[in-house]
Amino acid sequence: MDGSGQNGPGVTTGRDYVPPMPPDRPEGISFMRTWYRARRNLFSALPRKLYRAGLTEVRTPWYSSYMPNQPDLVRRVLVEEPDDFPKSDVVRQTIGDLLGQSVFVTNGEKWKRQRRIIDPSFEGGRLRETYLPMLKAAEDMSARLSALADGKPVEIEFETSHAAADVIFRTLFSQPISADAATQVFHAFRRYQMAAPMLSPADLMRFPDWFPRLGPRRWRKGRAARRIRRLLKDFVERRRREIDAGDAPQDLATAIMTTRDPVTGDIFGEEEMADQMAIFFLAGHETSASALSWALWCIANCPDVQDRLHAEAAPVFAGETSLSDLRRLPFTKDVFRETLRLYPPVPMMIREATCPVKMRDKEIAPGSPIILSPWHLGRHERIWDRPHVFDPDRWSAEATRKCARDAWIPFSTGPRVCTGAGFAMQEGVLLLGLLAARFRFTPVPGHLPEPMAHLTVRSRNGIWLKIDPR
Repeated sequence: MDGSGQNGPGVTTGRDYVPPMPPDRPEGISFMRTWYRARRNLFSALPRKLYRAGLTEVRTPWYSSYMPNQPDLVRRVLVEEPDDFPKSDVVRQTIGDLLGQSVFVTNGEKWKRQRRIIDPSFEGGRLRETYLPMLKAAEDMSARLSALADGKPVEIEFETSHAAADVIFRTLFSQPISADAATQVFHAFRRYQMAAPMLSPADLMRFPDWFPRLGPRRWRKGRAARRIRRLLKDFVERRRREIDAGDAPQDLATAIMTTRDPVTGDIFGEEEMADQMAIFFLAGHETSASALSWALWCIANCPDVQDRLHAEAAPVFAGETSLSDLRRLPFTKDVFRETLRLYPPVPMMIREATCPVKMRDKEIAPGSPIILSPWHLGRHERIWDRPHVFDPDRWSAEATRKCARDAWIPFSTGPRVCTGAGFAMQEGVLLLGLLAARFRFTPVPGHLPEPMAHLTVRSRNGIWLKIDPR
């Protein structure tokens, strides 16, 4: 396999299967054609050389941005000098209507204060308390898939979205999500993603915030954001009343809403809490759904991997389980880690240089966007062996440990590493293991997914699978 990603379903080994990749940008095309491709799918506007490059300058008529794809440069930005490379305003301008002033978009002292309040709720002891709600969401997903296992193709992205939203509702708010609400959330997030390009002309040209961002996409995006935020604000307001009355359940939402900043003594107000709920929902629902969908696609195309998953997971989920049982699923964890390498849910992160910087032979001016790409780092041809091949067994090799330290950053790294990384790994291994224990997944001929770079890595036309009970 050459890594082109044009192979279709039916490959039968996890040691040579190259799952779908987006088309590369043709050499020599014009800026306007590149811009058109970026609006359709950012991946398709990027050159093939990024999979081998150490530092790439991307020039536009207005300014240059830089993509460091070399581990020491990435470490410099994220770990060694993070205050010199804060989150870019482009992030806030692109998704601020959904995430407000959440911890995902803020910088400086505001971000530090938010992390001081949020981080204690995701420590090890709290994660143990999330296992049973996660397990119940997984069992409910299993029941829904059993009802769909009638030989007809299933759009698995919808099902994983329902399950991930259910996990978030159960762990944050101690209640399952209704089927109607799950459908609303799925379609609202899909509309938001389709209408929220990672690049917009106004942001690219550095127009001020007050400059109107018009057009049908912007209108659809704003309406979807309002619908999602209204749903979350209702839960926050209800939980605040329960806390005030002294009868709130002791879940993640209560923990975060009652935790005081150890420095200032403040707690989150309702509007700020709604902002945090939006990022918890995006990070804990949309990203988890993306990763699980691609994991199921990959194992559907690798029957030997799927059989090994089933053999490992079936005894674990044959009876009652606890969090400690996840230790009995090392291969399942490797499959999930390999999926995150190939399909990191957040494909790119944008920082901004605040002072003159030199990287390799480039003099980078203040204000220049610095684009970090977990997608390209995870597939870098100078770092990984057979980088575009889906091979979970690579994670048992000693050489992979160094690659992972250098170039596996699906949850970012450094001070801004994802707070919920442990939560996401626990959820992914649990859901993937339980589903592999109970079902066989096979690809649907003629439905090869095309990865698209939006807020998360999704397929253009969904991921379609056939599901059979074991």
